[in-house]
Amino acid sequence: MKIQLLSSAMAAMVILGTGCVSNKKFAQLQTSYSDLQNQNRELDGKYQAAQRDLTGANTRVKSLEEQIASQRTGLAALQAALDKCLNSTSQGNVNISKLVDEINASNKYIQHLVNTKNKSDSLNMVLTNNLTRSLSREELRDVDVQVLKGVVYISLSDNMLYKSGSYEISPAAGETLSKIAKIIKDYRDYDVLIEGNTDNVPISQKNIRNNWDLSALRASSVVQSLQNEYGVDPKRLTAGGRGEYNPVASNDSDAGKTKNRRTQIIITPKLDQFMELIEKAPDTDSTSAVK
Repeated sequence: MKIQLLSSAMAAMVILGTGCVSNKKFAQLQTSYSDLQNQNRELDGKYQAAQRDLTGANTRVKSLEEQIASQRTGLAALQAALDKCLNSTSQGNVNISKLVDEINASNKYIQHLVNTKNKSDSLNMVLTNNLTRSLSREELRDVDVQVLKGVVYISLSDNMLYKSGSYEISPAAGETLSKIAKIIKDYRDYDVLIEGNTDNVPISQKNIRNNWDLSALRASSVVQSLQNEYGVDPKRLTAGGRGEYNPVASNDSDAGKTKNRRTQIIITPKLDQFMELIEKAPDTDSTSAVK
C-alpha cells in the first residue's frame, strides 16, 4: 500500500513537473521530497525507541512499587512471627536472632526505596519550581508544566513555537526555549523526549504529507534548536511525532484544537538508575526462619 502511495505521489509530481514547473524546479522538489521521507523514517525510528525506553521505565517504576508493597507485607509477617515466638512456649525452637536480622534488613531496604523515591520526587519538584519561576506571566500562558508518575511534562503551545502550518521555530519562542534548555542542562541525569502533537485538521503544505510528518518535523526542530542554539547534549535528546492521535481535548471546538496543537518536552530519569535500585535488593528469604 505504501509503495502504491509513493508511486502515485511520484506520478503526480511528474505531471506537475512537466506541466507547471521547470525541470530544475521539479528536480529540487524531488530531492526535497526524498529528504523529508528519509528524515521522517529516521524520526519514526527514534520515536519508537524512545517509546520503548519510556515503557520500560514505567514498568520498572511499577516493579519498584510492587517491591515496596511486598517488603512491607513480608515485614508485617516477620513481626507477627516474632511476636508469636515471644509469647509462645515453643519460642526456643525459633531463631529469634535471625528473625530480627531479617526484619532489620527489610526495614533498611524499604527505607532505601522510600528515600530514593522521595529524592526523585523532590528533584522533579525543584526542577518544576525552577522552571516556572524563570518564566514570565506571559510565557506561562503558553507553557504548562506538570509532574505525572515521576515524569516532568512541559507542554508548549504551537502558537508560541511555530507559524501556522509550519515546523520552523518562531523567533519569539527563543527566550522561552533558552530557559527550558538551562533547566535541562542543569539536570544532567535526565533524558529528554520531544514529542510533537497536532489537531485533526489535515495539513495542506508542499512536501508535508500529513499531520504525522508535521508533528515529527516540529519535534525535530525543537531538538535541533536545543542542541545547536542552546548547547544541550544531543545524546540526551529524542524527537518523535504523534500526529493527531494523542489528543488532550476534543477536536470538535477551536479551543480543543488549540490544546491539542502542542509540543511536549518530557524529562525522565535514566533507565540505568532503576536497574541500580533493583540490583540493591537484599537477597534474603523472609520466611526461612518461621517454623
